[in-house]
Amino acid sequence: MKKLVLSICLTAILSVAQAQFQVNPKMGVTYQHMTDNPDMVDYEAAIGWQVGTDLRIGDRVFFQPGAMFGQNTTIVSFKEADQVVHKDNLIRTTLKLKALGGYRIVDGELFDLRIMAGPTYDVLLSVDNKDDNIDWNKGDFNEGSFNIDAGLGFDMGWFTLEPSISFGISKAFKETENFENLSSRYLTYGLTVGLNFGNDD
Repeated sequence: MKKLVLSICLTAILSVAQAQFQVNPKMGVTYQHMTDNPDMVDYEAAIGWQVGTDLRIGDRVFFQPGAMFGQNTTIVSFKEADQVVHKDNLIRTTLKLKALGGYRIVDGELFDLRIMAGPTYDVLLSVDNKDDNIDWNKGDFNEGSFNIDAGLGFDMGWFTLEPSISFGISKAFKETENFENLSSRYLTYGLTVGLNFGNDD
């Protein structure tokens, strides 16, 4: 039995070693909106940032796990009689864990074009209000959010560019008295630039 397990492990290691394998450190911006705003509250997307690393394992068809640390910002306005009475930047710090699959539409020597999609999970690390004009805090939000992400990848030699979109599946807020029946979810656009290291034959 031990020999069988060892043989399977060695086969898997050799398969990965022979496949294309790349490491892609990258950084970029996010633009996060929240859906289904409650009465007398408006959400407005704002610019955030992200930094992290992806791996790419495979040839024409590939697996792309990764992790991104960043801050997403949404401007929240509270209204009374159509007048804004409170407005503040709601800033959420997250760690995004990704398990994407992809396909190289173009696999050239100087240029690659990729599509990728799959599940991600955002771990909520902190919630802050820039000017303390609103009293929402981390306890009002779910500790994580499952998402479906999709994107394009443009590889040009050492450099890579990836526009993406993330559709939130989980509700942003906990089911508490203050947020009862509130079904707001995250909708996030992203753009990263990075470097390609590894086998791209």
